[in-house]
Amino acid sequence: MARLKTYLLAAATILAALAIGFVMQHMDGNADNTARLADPAEVEVASITDTSSVAPTRMPRLPAEAAVAFLPGARVDLVAADGAMPSTGAMPKESAAAGFDCGVTVEARPNAGALVDLTVTAPCYASERLTVHHHGLMFTQTLQPDGTLNLKVPALSEHALFIVAFDNGDGATASAEVPSLPFYDRIVLQWKGRSGLQLHAREYGSAYFTEGHIWSAAGGDAARAATGEGGFLIHLGNEDVPDALVADIYSFPAGTARRSGEIAMSVEAEVTAANCNTRVEAQTLELNAAESLRVRDLTLEMPDCDSVGDFLLLKNLIGDLTIAAR
Repeated sequence: MARLKTYLLAAATILAALAIGFVMQHMDGNADNTARLADPAEVEVASITDTSSVAPTRMPRLPAEAAVAFLPGARVDLVAADGAMPSTGAMPKESAAAGFDCGVTVEARPNAGALVDLTVTAPCYASERLTVHHHGLMFTQTLQPDGTLNLKVPALSEHALFIVAFDNGDGATASAEVPSLPFYDRIVLQWKGRSGLQLHAREYGSAYFTEGHIWSAAGGDAARAATGEGGFLIHLGNEDVPDALVADIYSFPAGTARRSGEIAMSVEAEVTAANCNTRVEAQTLELNAAESLRVRDLTLEMPDCDSVGDFLLLKNLIGDLTIAAR
């Protein structure tokens, strides 16, 4: 809690921005929520906490402490208390039903686009929630009724380790080698609950809602990225689960790009009935071939509920990408 208070003191709030003259613009919604404001009001966020240099928090023990609570700056060094890497494979369920295999298994296989196909099998946890941890990325999903889950997860490390943890501490680990990762620039925006946040990328000067505007409602295609033509976005996390961890991950093939130009990156926040007059916490992870993973934390005080329907464009969170043709 002391660390969280430090972030709250360091971070600027939307209300403070409003107090010095910034305004919000109200947009007219429609049934499919696609008639969005093409030029949302800009809110200058003066102070963001950069936690890239913060020493990682060592995970005390697996599996009992595998489900790490989300806080800004919560970074997990995926090493057990004795200094050894947790072994790949199932973590036993203490209350396994007699005569029935309640083991939890995870498989990780590399795929095109520096993605990893993650498969979870946990027959005793049908339809239950779990949290996936991957080198700072955290998101909440729900198993299918048959106790399985299949996901494509953008890798954040060439030596990609995944921890899958249930609320009671049971879980499993898996790893995969992702040699294509250095060819991609990758940006993550992650948050907890229904924050109203969205990550947007407008490629090569594209206008909103055109082919080059990549966001959760138009995520692009990893196959297109594999040819160097454009990027793609993957949304992870089940927001129907209470207090779910959720993430938008944008990837661009900077190492194989066919064109030079700029990718305009932005974070937007919609004021909704679920987030109005609340504090929203978020985190960005930025990765490219030239630099190590950069982590930044943000805490925002959302406007009151009279502002439901307004959209904000948050500034100073993520820099635009400069792409050189290869």
